[in-house]
Formats: sequence, structure tokens, C-alpha cells
Amino acid sequence: MKKFAHALEQVLFSSRWLLSPLYLGLVAVLVLVLVRFGFEFVSTVQHVFANESKTFILDVLALLDIVLLANLILIVIFAGYENFVSKIDAAHESEDRPHWMGTIDFSGLKLKLIGSLVAISVIELLKDFIGLGEGHKVDNSLIWRVIIHLVFVVSGVMFALMDAIAARNEGKPVHGD
Repeated sequence: MKKFAHALEQVLFSSRWLLSPLYLGLVAVLVLVLVRFGFEFVSTVQHVFANESKTFILDVLALLDIVLLANLILIVIFAGYENFVSKIDAAHESEDRPHWMGTIDFSGLKLKLIGSLVAISVIELLKDFIGLGEGHKVDNSLIWRVIIHLVFVVSGVMFALMDAIAARNEGKPVHGD
């Protein structure tokens, strides 16, 4: 029975490698995000020469949105792979290794994800508010976007509070202490 349990545990432990294709898929998505950034950048350059300042501001906000999305994908790739599959040995030898790499646990990953979602949501709302200055009316979709943004903010605060309570109960330092 002990041999069976050991073999089962080996299979279960090795099954983490089934996540690898998912992370490679996210790398491919990162390439697609780069392509999308290129299209948006070309559009932004065209609007600079058209002397349309509000359009230019909206274009820059769209670029920021894409960059935040790319950062979010990269965080998920690095932290997810290191937390659930294997350590990235190549990064340990690099001076360009991000300082947070290898230190984000699942709890920290959740907080970074919700923080990125809040930042992306803020940019989307800012684009909507700029549109209000152009004579657009407040409609139900804008109201729903504000509500969704507030849900993201409240969720982030709740995640942070739950993590702080759990860390104090376990006697661990709280993120940011």
C-alpha cells in the first residue's frame, strides 16, 4: 500500500507540469498584446498630427490600458509558474530579474491581480469621463462600469483585509509591514 501511495503522490506532484502549456499560451497572448499595442501606437501617432488633443489623450489611455494588461499577464506567468509548476532557474542568475519574482505567494498574486484590474478599470472610466466632456450622456453602461469598478475596489480591500487577518493569526508579517 505504501508503494501505491508513493506512486500516486508522484503522479499528483508531476501533474503540475500540465500547467506549462497554459503559461506558454499566455506568452503567445503577450505577443498578441504587443501586436495590438503596435496598432494602437500607429493610431496615436496619426492623431498627434491631426491635432485632436482629446482623441490623443484617449489614445494614450488606451496604450496605458494595454501596457497594464501586458504587465498583468507577465505577473501571472512568472508568479503562477513559480508558485504552481517550478522555479525559474534562468531568472535567478539574471541581474534583470524583477525584485518581486520568487517572493509572490498565491495571496500576493491575488492582490497584484486585483490591483491591476482596478488600475485598468480606472483608465476605462477616465476614458468614459473624457467622453462626457464631449457631450456624451451618462447612460446605463457608464453607471454599470462605475459599479463594477467599485466592486473591484471593494474586492481588493476585502482580499487585503482577509490576508492581513490570516497573516496575523498565523503570526506572519503582513504584506507592506
